[in-house]
This record gives sequence, structure tokens and C-alpha cells, in this order.
Amino acid sequence: MGEASPLASQSIAASDVRFAGTIPGVYDRYLGFLFEPFARDLAQRIARIRPRRILEIAAGTGIATRQILDVLPTESHLTATDLNEPMLAFAREKFGAEPRVTFRQADALDLPFSDGEFDAVVCQFGVMFFPDRVKGLREFFRVLKGGGTLLFNTWDEIDANPHGKTAHNAMRASFEIDPPAFYQLPFGFHDVAEIRRVVTAAGFANMEIETIDMTGETPSAAEAAIGLIGGNPCINVIMERAPERLAEIESLAARTLAERYGDKPLRIPLRAHVVSAIA
Repeated sequence: MGEASPLASQSIAASDVRFAGTIPGVYDRYLGFLFEPFARDLAQRIARIRPRRILEIAAGTGIATRQILDVLPTESHLTATDLNEPMLAFAREKFGAEPRVTFRQADALDLPFSDGEFDAVVCQFGVMFFPDRVKGLREFFRVLKGGGTLLFNTWDEIDANPHGKTAHNAMRASFEIDPPAFYQLPFGFHDVAEIRRVVTAAGFANMEIETIDMTGETPSAAEAAIGLIGGNPCINVIMERAPERLAEIESLAARTLAERYGDKPLRIPLRAHVVSAIA
């Protein structure tokens, strides 16, 4: 069995899941190097099926939204949703009057859409955060038309994604008691057998799961550390409990990343699973 992950023993407080305040701006500016390679991959897969009506779940600040729009036929329309209104507000401002996308706040476990409304549902790194993944995937199934396509990705385990492990360890070093627990969430849905179980239980067929490796590149380890610490709800806990430690935590993360993966630019390995299925 091996040792239990240090992530498994921590609880998630409300402050660990708020994407508000400064988070959307930091996320969008400093974390694109993690998400854009996989967003391009999802967009290419969507382009091959040429859907007319697409629903994006967990759109955040629109990093994957941009990639998807760039490959869609001109007659297609994308509805981009997120649970966190501050993230969507940032995306709306960024996209302006783009006519082919509509941004709408929505809970993925209770989608405000009709049965069979969409040709495709896509979700970039969002399913991991669902409190009930089967329920969420059943909502995806419900709003897809018969034969519609589901596409989502999810991070592989934290040991295969050193950006997450580095950030988590930097915070554990500064908070020996009850460190910010956010990083147990993004890497908590990596087991392929469990992914298959959830997708099948939601009613989907013809499932395929592909594990892909990418490289994230960003101008410096320091910029990566700003995003990894301040571009997610870890910053809420830090600012509530020990704001004076923020620079120390960022510095530790930056130093660790630079020592292992270089600096100016930083190039870091990333690994995720890409799941496709048919409703």
C-alpha cells in the first residue's frame, strides 16, 4: 500500500475554496503556463467533432475558453460557466463583446440548462473539485443530446506534477500545524479505475482515457511561485493567519522550482488524464 499521502489527512475549510479577491487576476496572469498546454489539447479534440453548441464547466478566467473559441466554427456558440462569480467577472471583462461566448454562473451539480441542450460538454481541471463527482457527471449527461461528446481532463497524482507538490510542501514548511489544504483537491481524482467508475456510473459509453505529458514554461520560477501560492485559495488562509509569511513561502517555492527545473525560463513537467465519452 505504501505510505498515506500527506494530503489525505487534512480537512478543507471554507477559506480553502474561495476564488475571490486578488485570486482571479493572479491566476490568469501567472498560472497560464500550467493550463494552456492542456487547453490547446482539449481545443484540438473539440475541433475534430465540430459541435454547434458547447458547454464549458469550470471555465475560471477563460484560459481554456480562449483556446476553444479559436478553433470553433464561426456558427458555433460556447456557454462558459463557473461556480465562482469573481472568476467569471474577470473572464467577461477579458473577452469583452465576443459574440460567440456567453458567461454564466452555474453550479456543475445543478446545471440551469435543459435536457439535451448541448452537443458537447468540456471541463478543464474542474471535476476534481466536485463534492459529488457522479452527480456532476450525471448533470453533464443530462444536458448533452444523445450521442453528444464529453471531454474533460484531470491532473495525475501530485508526485507526477511537481508544481503542486512544491507549492504544497512550501506551505507545510511554514504552517507545521494545519497548513493550507487546497492542494489535496486538484490531485485527488487521478486514479484511472475511479475515473472509469464515475464516468460509467453517470451513464456514459465509449469512454477513452489518455494520460498525456506536457511541459509548462514560464519566464521565471519567481513568477510561477506567485501564481502557485497566490492564484488559488491558499492565499486566503495565509492572509488570514500569517500574512507576514507570504514572501517567505513564495521564496521557498521559487527556490525549489529553480533548483530542480531551471530558471529564466522555468520549464516543468506536467501530467494529466484526458477523458472522452459519449452520452
